[in-house]
Amino acid sequence: MLERRKYERTPTSIRVELTHPAFGTLVGFTRDISDGGAQVGLESTPVPPVGTVVSVRFHKIVGPINLEPVEMKIVHCNRNVIGLMFMPR
Repeated sequence: MLERRKYERTPTSIRVELTHPAFGTLVGFTRDISDGGAQVGLESTPVPPVGTVVSVRFHKIVGPINLEPVEMKIVHCNRNVIGLMFMPR
């Protein structure tokens, strides 16, 4: 099978907070992350629709990894697992 990914994925579990004015804040954990985005399992459903741009904060055990949220776009969804792509600045 032909590999189409631009970036190598790294399996990891990092707490993620996704925020959007329409639904508030959702919490989940990464399954993997790369320079292009992350796959996140959300703790609740329903999930926002594909194409939604959300503000994302990544958290380690004590405190945030990024103080300022980054914009990411939901590019795919399967039940409570979503694919997020980093938006260009």
